[in-house]
Amino acid sequence: MTREIGAERVERMWRAGEAFTLVDTRPEESFEAWHMPGAVNFTFGKEESLDGERAAEFDREVDGDRPIVTVCAKGISSHNFADELATAGYEDVAVIDGGMEAWSAVYDVVPIAFDSVEVVQIQRRAKGCLGYLVCDPGTREAAVVDATRHTEEFRGAAREREYEITAVLDTHVHADHVSGGRDLASELDVPYYLGERARERGLEYEYTPLERNEVLPIGDVDLKALSTPGHTSEMVNYLVGDTALLSADTLFVDGTGRTELEFSEDAGEAGARMQHGSIHRTLLAEPDSITVLPGHVTVTSEGEFEGGRPGEAIRATVGGLRTGLEVLDLDEEAFVERSLETLPEKPPNYERVIDVNRGKETVEDEEATELELGPNNCSA
Repeated sequence: MTREIGAERVERMWRAGEAFTLVDTRPEESFEAWHMPGAVNFTFGKEESLDGERAAEFDREVDGDRPIVTVCAKGISSHNFADELATAGYEDVAVIDGGMEAWSAVYDVVPIAFDSVEVVQIQRRAKGCLGYLVCDPGTREAAVVDATRHTEEFRGAAREREYEITAVLDTHVHADHVSGGRDLASELDVPYYLGERARERGLEYEYTPLERNEVLPIGDVDLKALSTPGHTSEMVNYLVGDTALLSADTLFVDGTGRTELEFSEDAGEAGARMQHGSIHRTLLAEPDSITVLPGHVTVTSEGEFEGGRPGEAIRATVGGLRTGLEVLDLDEEAFVERSLETLPEKPPNYERVIDVNRGKETVEDEEATELELGPNNCSA
């Protein structure tokens, strides 16, 4: 029987510098849209055989002299391919258990120490989603911001550091992934917070609204809710004391958030105008020394991070972005034009994901996995 390995194991193999060939058996279109770093595409069906012609094709196109790891969407066709390789005499072959679905649930936990607060950045490797623990080392209290649906990643990060989660917050109604915020708050029996304008999105569940500039204490650490509409109408960013800014999908380390997913009736123009004001009148009004911690990092179709490396903190400073990010030099009209001209493809299934996050639809874990497959595509 072919050896199965977890997606986390592949990540550790990369970090250890192990040499192997990663073969993705999905159709070319799926591969080109989103794949693991360093993978090569060799399309292979779940009932296909590695006969003479296909075996010769594999020998021409793929380096089979190193250990081979196969992957597909769920681990079905890649398992068949691994079995065929083993039958053909390849001795060191493994298949990623769960395929790209499993890869979509791999996380890195990155602590970031400041003088009076600890922030833990929780990176969802394949999608580039960045969630946070905001922790008071004195009282051992913590808040979770923008949890994904894999809530144990956040609970485990807090437990490992001996923090008690006393609040769960979302910055907005996400469009690229199913939020775990409500579930996590329910699991822990703690309040769940959104910005006050979230009620205008037609949410079908209870939450605690945070007013503009309202301060939520987490132990002796203050979280201040900044109203930053643009990516969505109800978007809030959170200022962590006088140290850090959780900028969500408003401001990234290499760009700004797209604005048309909610404001589709005018292709995002209204949102882009709001975004420009939120950035220049609110975020860039903060001191240059404030550390900016975004809600996403762009993951390329080759599976690589833009603007950082997995396992290392994705961050910038207000001053660094003010002087180094070209799009922030644009006036409102030019910013709007630029925002609408540089839009990537919409996140997969974004309308249904939004409905799930508004509480209008419920999905089981397996279906949520299907909805989320693919990159986040949240930047403009």
